[in-house]
Amino acid sequence: MKKLLKIMLIALCTIVTVLVVFVASVYVVNLISNEREQGKIEDYGQKVMVDGKQMNVLIQGDGKETIVLLPGYGTASPVLDFKPLVDELSPYYRVVVIEPFGYGLSDDTDKVRTSQNIVNEIHECLQKLNIKKYTMMGHSISGIYGLEYVNQYEKEVQAFVGIDSSFPKQETDELPVSSLQLLNQSGFYRLLLKVNPDQLVMPKVDDQTKAQIKMLTFRNFMDESQASEADNFRNNFKNAQRLHFPKKLPVVFYLADQTEKETPNWKPMHEELLKNVDHGKVVTFKGGHYLHHTRSKEIAADFKGFLSEIESNR
Repeated sequence: MKKLLKIMLIALCTIVTVLVVFVASVYVVNLISNEREQGKIEDYGQKVMVDGKQMNVLIQGDGKETIVLLPGYGTASPVLDFKPLVDELSPYYRVVVIEPFGYGLSDDTDKVRTSQNIVNEIHECLQKLNIKKYTMMGHSISGIYGLEYVNQYEKEVQAFVGIDSSFPKQETDELPVSSLQLLNQSGFYRLLLKVNPDQLVMPKVDDQTKAQIKMLTFRNFMDESQASEADNFRNNFKNAQRLHFPKKLPVVFYLADQTEKETPNWKPMHEELLKNVDHGKVVTFKGGHYLHHTRSKEIAADFKGFLSEIESNR
C-alpha cells in the first residue's frame, strides 16, 4: 500500500510539474512573440489627433463623394479587413477607413466606450480631416453607432449603408471579458489560433497582409477599449432603441442570408428601421456576416446604383 501511494504521489507530482512547465512555456512564448511582433507590424494610413490620442485613418481614392467606413466589433485591423471593399469603391469615391481607439494602429483609451463617446471621437476625426459631407458605411456593431451618429450629424451624412449591421432590438450576449483577457495574457489565445488558424476571420488577401492581421489581432485582442466596449453592449443597444433614421436620409442595408438563418427577425427588423425613411431598401446576399470579404464587388455595384437612383429622384 505504501509503495502504491508513493507511486501515485510521484505520478501526481510529475503531472503537476508538466502542467506548470507547459503553462509557463505558453506564457513565455507569448511574451517573446508579442515583443518580436511589435517591430514587424507595418505602418499604414495616417494619424489624427483626437481627444489627445492618435487615431489611425486610411484615405484611398479621390472621387468627389466620400464614404466613411466603420468596422465591426473586435476587428483587428479595420483598414486591412476592409481592403477588398476599399479596392472596389476607391476608383469612384474617396474612401475613408477609420480605426476607432483600440483598433488597428490607433491608440488604446480608458475612456468608457459608450456610443456617445465613440460617435464624438469619429466626428472629431472627420472634422480634423476637413471632411464635411459623406456617406457612412458600417459593418455589424457600427449599425448601432451609425444610428446614433446620423441623428446627431444629420446635415453632414448624405446616406447610411449597413453591412450586415446590428439593430437596436437585437439580443446581445454578455462577453466574459475578464476570462478572454486572461486567455490572451496567458498566451493560450495564441496557442488556440496556432492549433486552429481558421478561427481568425480574414478577407482574401496576400500572405503578408494575413500575417499583419494576425499580429494586430494578438496586439489588440480585448485591450482596454474593446473590453469597455463589450461591457457597454447592452446599454448602447438599449439607448439606440429611442432612435430612428431621419426621414430624408437614404439608407440601404446589405444583409447576409446566413445571418438571417441564425438570427430571428434579422431582415424584418431592418425593414422596420426603414418604415419612415423616404429612400430605403434591404438587399440580401448569399454569404456570412463578413459580406465585405466575399461580396465587395456586388456591394460596390449596388451602392453606385442606389446613389444614382437617389440623385435622379431629386
